[in-house]
Amino acid sequence: MLKGVVIGFVLAALILVGGLYYYFAAGMAPVAIADPPMPFERKLAHMALDAHIQKQTTGEPSVAADEATYLAGAEVYKQHCAVCHGMPGQAPTDYATTMFPEPPQLFRGKGVTDDPVAESYWKTANGIRLSGMPDFKSKLTDIQLWQVSQLLAHANEISDPVKKVLAQDLTPSTSAPGLPPVSAPNSKR
Repeated sequence: MLKGVVIGFVLAALILVGGLYYYFAAGMAPVAIADPPMPFERKLAHMALDAHIQKQTTGEPSVAADEATYLAGAEVYKQHCAVCHGMPGQAPTDYATTMFPEPPQLFRGKGVTDDPVAESYWKTANGIRLSGMPDFKSKLTDIQLWQVSQLLAHANEISDPVKKVLAQDLTPSTSAPGLPPVSAPNSKR
């Protein structure tokens, strides 16, 4: 009796693994941006990301959550984040709307203001696989990573001067990660 149960369990596991392999190897899995997501894709991805971040500690912010930090974070954000994650009061860029998953617009709705600062720091420093979110730990200093993380954690309470810095010179200096800067419309080369 026990032997039959074990054999049944092993066969069921082999059929399940074989079925999953066939699903992906036969090209049945949705991989195009227009395809609907796989069942539980979003939930499993978020669960894995949250568990991984929780397992790794990043420590406490090395910069204060104050106006000077937000202003410095705004400059970093404009240069490295805005093309994908948007700006206050502006529509998403064409580049951002072509990505899958679509990057969250961090100045719309709650953004990541409900996330701990350390979580935003981790995501900015390490990136997120299969999402288009690159890692910035080799491109930004630790201070810059904390500055932009503090800005985003407090995006719902930033002052008008910080919003003004975010709105200045956006188009000429903004580029997609790894791509050359986007030129302003009608600019001379």
